[in-house]
Amino acid sequence: MRAAAIFGLGSSPKDLAPFQKNSSIEWRIGMPASATEVNAILVFGGDGTVHRHLPQLVKLGVPVLIVPCGSGNDFARSLKLRNKRDSLAAWRRFVARAANVRTIDLGKITEASADSRSNHPATTHYFCCVAGVGLDTEVARAANRLPAWLRGHGGYALSIPGALLRFAPFPMKLLEADGGGSWFLRSDVPISLVAFANGPFFGGGMKIAPEANMEDGKLDVCLVRGTNPFKLVWMFPTIYFGRHLELDPVQYFKAERARVETEHRLDVYADGEYVCHTPIEIGTVARALPVIV
Repeated sequence: MRAAAIFGLGSSPKDLAPFQKNSSIEWRIGMPASATEVNAILVFGGDGTVHRHLPQLVKLGVPVLIVPCGSGNDFARSLKLRNKRDSLAAWRRFVARAANVRTIDLGKITEASADSRSNHPATTHYFCCVAGVGLDTEVARAANRLPAWLRGHGGYALSIPGALLRFAPFPMKLLEADGGGSWFLRSDVPISLVAFANGPFFGGGMKIAPEANMEDGKLDVCLVRGTNPFKLVWMFPTIYFGRHLELDPVQYFKAERARVETEHRLDVYADGEYVCHTPIEIGTVARALPVIV
């Protein structure tokens, strides 16, 4: 068996040592050029590391094992890989030929031109966890400025109060595809946050989409209508337990494809990373990535 290891910030070859006990495995460091070079790829890092490598991982189609070593490990958490020990156990099962590979969906963002006459080819971006517009982007931007050790110990939660002080709800049109090639209007009111979830978690363990299923071909959409900052401060702790769905400003539904339009260009973040700006179309790529669980 041949395997490749990819290291994100904060990880190093010493993290690989426990996975190298089996001398029959031939290892290489770095992304392989083709699927014929390896039987599996191990990614040591957090959501940002996974996000940056998704295009090549999808292209290769080789089983991927996530080893959570980053400041945000929501993708690993969604796969029930809570720590390095869980990943090591999954790796040993894989090496022993256990049937522990799932092929999951990924989210896909397409930069939609505001000018329908534009001839520029659309740019697309994959994401594994959650993409969002609004308050989440402000919090993620602030959290990314923190030192790595602080980001990994509640940096997202620590960034919420400051972001709330600067944030104001924004006008947004959310359209959903009807399955027949047309769009219908889902929402046209001021919004504080809209999140498109492939998996349940974002922000270091916040359960923004408790009903998300990475194998159903749909995104779970959590939309929070514009509300005052004090209510938002009170609401955020409920997200850790998925209880925000019961609150009045929250609208929650599943969608195969949606479109976001805003009066002014707003940043779009996915997996805690800046991706592009609105307008966007967003949906899923079914069975896009084989993962070791």
